[in-house]
Amino acid sequence: MLRISLAGLRAHKVRLLMTGLAIVLGVGFIAGTFVLTDSMQAGIDEEFAGSASRVDVGVLPRKGRERLPASTVQAVRGVPGVTGVHGLIRGDAALIGKDGKAYGDMPTVGLSVTQGELQRYDITSGRAPGAPDEVVLDEKTAARNGFGVGATVTVLDGGGARHSFTVTGLADFGIDSEVSFRGAVGFTPETAARMTGEPDPVEIDIAGSGDPRALRDAVAAAVGGGHDVLDGGALSDRLATKAGADTTIIRTVLLLFAMVAMLVSALVIYNTFAILVAQRMREMALLRCVGATRRQIFTGVLAESAVVGLVASLAGLALGVALAGGLLALIGDRSGDIPGGDLTLTPLAVAVGLGVGVVVTVLSALLPARSATRVAPVAALRTELEPGSARFRLGLPRWILTALLGAGGLGAAGLGALVLDKGPTAMFVVAGGGVLVFLAVIAVMPALVRPLSRVAGALPARLAGVPGRLAVANARRSPRRTATTTIALTIGVGLMSLFAVITAGGRATADAQLAEQFPVDFQLNGQFTTSDRAWQLVPSEVAAGLRARPEVADVVELRIHRVRNDRGATRPVGAVTPSALGGLINPRVDGGSLDDLTSGTVAVRTDNARHQGYEVGDTVTIPTRQGQTRLKVVALFADGTPLPPYVVPEQDFTRYFGPQGAEVVYLNVADGVDPDRALEVVEQVAAPYPTVKVTSATALKEQFNEAVDTMLMVVGGLLGLAVIIALFGIANTLSLSVVERTRESALLRALGVTRAQLRLMLSMEAVIMAVIGAVTGVVLGVAFGWAATESMADSAVAAVPYAQIAGLMALAAVAGLAASVLPARRAARTSVVESLTYD
Repeated sequence: MLRISLAGLRAHKVRLLMTGLAIVLGVGFIAGTFVLTDSMQAGIDEEFAGSASRVDVGVLPRKGRERLPASTVQAVRGVPGVTGVHGLIRGDAALIGKDGKAYGDMPTVGLSVTQGELQRYDITSGRAPGAPDEVVLDEKTAARNGFGVGATVTVLDGGGARHSFTVTGLADFGIDSEVSFRGAVGFTPETAARMTGEPDPVEIDIAGSGDPRALRDAVAAAVGGGHDVLDGGALSDRLATKAGADTTIIRTVLLLFAMVAMLVSALVIYNTFAILVAQRMREMALLRCVGATRRQIFTGVLAESAVVGLVASLAGLALGVALAGGLLALIGDRSGDIPGGDLTLTPLAVAVGLGVGVVVTVLSALLPARSATRVAPVAALRTELEPGSARFRLGLPRWILTALLGAGGLGAAGLGALVLDKGPTAMFVVAGGGVLVFLAVIAVMPALVRPLSRVAGALPARLAGVPGRLAVANARRSPRRTATTTIALTIGVGLMSLFAVITAGGRATADAQLAEQFPVDFQLNGQFTTSDRAWQLVPSEVAAGLRARPEVADVVELRIHRVRNDRGATRPVGAVTPSALGGLINPRVDGGSLDDLTSGTVAVRTDNARHQGYEVGDTVTIPTRQGQTRLKVVALFADGTPLPPYVVPEQDFTRYFGPQGAEVVYLNVADGVDPDRALEVVEQVAAPYPTVKVTSATALKEQFNEAVDTMLMVVGGLLGLAVIIALFGIANTLSLSVVERTRESALLRALGVTRAQLRLMLSMEAVIMAVIGAVTGVVLGVAFGWAATESMADSAVAAVPYAQIAGLMALAAVAGLAASVLPARRAARTSVVESLTYD
């Protein structure tokens, strides 16, 4: 039987090609994920190992502390055998760009860079700083600001004073997520402490001579308890973990998409083997006549699937390595944060790739193999109707199962979207409902094929005449086969539609909140400082200067003071320009009235009030300069605005906490003023204050939309592989159907159907199948995308991106048409005479 199975593979190698391609793509995705993440992790480990190799002993603060006492550095210097000590200083040091404004939304990271044996950072150009007026910049920061070696730069110290430095070099600060986001400026250790205002180091690097273990023990004894003293290898591991250099999350996300691709591949494989078994019914019956047992037939089909799975998985493994190499090169070109290196192919990647490919293929062939054992030997003596051509009817058990799954899924989706409190729990309930409804669709799809084919084929039948009507009839002929083919496409299109609706809802929610609760033209704010964990304040002179300009209509200052209670928890208390409430800033009021916000009262955000048990009329106690102050709750307002959880009148705020600048200043342009002219005026007023940034509402919206579009593009690209595999399934089904209907096609040709009409018939059949799958996927995706959006938050706005959905439908139809090209060409080329004598 093994020889017969291998001979069958050689005889039907073209028929199995599409199946092999589906496995190749799925396994390539999985293997590529492992190779990519393993290579990235290897590069990360190498990066940190190389950095820490210059350090014999490192001292780090224990968990829960951020810094080491400065006195610890002096204690370490006196340890016998220590030849070098570097207390690594780290803090905020804002770099001023060429536009006169502080670079970035957060100050650049100020780092101490030493020379000699403990210089851990790679100076890619120039040299490390050696004097108080010298600095190095990280490469990306220098490139984005147009600074090079020899340039003069301005850096702000902790008090906002300006200092000029000469750039002596450009540095690669390694894998540091904070440096990657904020940029970095490297000083000499003494200058770093002065500029950042942080004399205490975050790490002490030590070089020494003699036995490393003895040196570590001596350093540990000198610094005392409360610190972690590590050798170079342990320091490398600790720094990698602290930097978040872990590819587990990336691997998990990619593998989730790979599992979707493999699920679609399994459907394609199942359909292929089901058709092959049906076409080889007489062949298997003849084997039974000559003595083959049911077990041998079953084993033979599974052997074929195992061979196909193994060969395709090997090809998929090679494809995965190639894909990982290309992606790694692309990531390395786009981001300097991922260290380059050789591709890493681990035994785990090989085992998982081959194992998943073979197992999925064999499991997908189980049902077709089982049906092969039911072929009676007498079937070899008669001509059977085309399997699956009889009218499909749902049995009572399947109807019951479909009804239970559908009702349960729709009920769960409705419960999560309309009844439960918005949040993660409701979203998980909606997701569970979506899975149940999808299973119901799988169960009922064969019964839906006929009516859906009639609807999807109405226009082709009218436009294409006889070929169109024949295409509709062919699509309806084998309901099980068509259902399995279209379900594969439904998965990919459904998930893409789901993400499109969710992202459209996110965009609509942001626009609605911006328009209704935050209708401003510009906002001004400072940088976010890590030392204070707060935004730098906008000086009151800025707001005063803006109010004096005729181009500006409304100026609103939002002040926030963070008070701590007895348990150390932070409670933000704020004040806003009185005229803004209900106008420029318009929160939804859930209780009381903002008009009652007078001296001695407070408005509380609804979620905080619910958590603390406050209601309108209750009393809230907050600490102020004068001590504890009791305030009456007069209003509860919903989230979705920039207001802090507690809002008091502006005069009370100044009395409670003293005069201070605003965290944010909002403004609207006067009627009739050109927005570009208004922007010039605002930037002119803010120019003397380098940390004050000006942002327009339009720019904020564009930034959000750009982020959403990027996410949608990435998700669409990952799910696109599942759609491609599903299209291979359509092409495979058509190819096998062409073989199956050879005599039928020849008879049509003999009756006058031209080659062009035959090609048109098969093309329309593919388009009908693609449209059925796409429509089903779009309906499911839009419905559960809406439910998921509704379950996220009370302020969420559901939206359907009609243009994207229409484009997705059109793309599916065009892709289905493309999938039919080769099968249609083959059918049209077949000789009529030879086909009519085909047996």
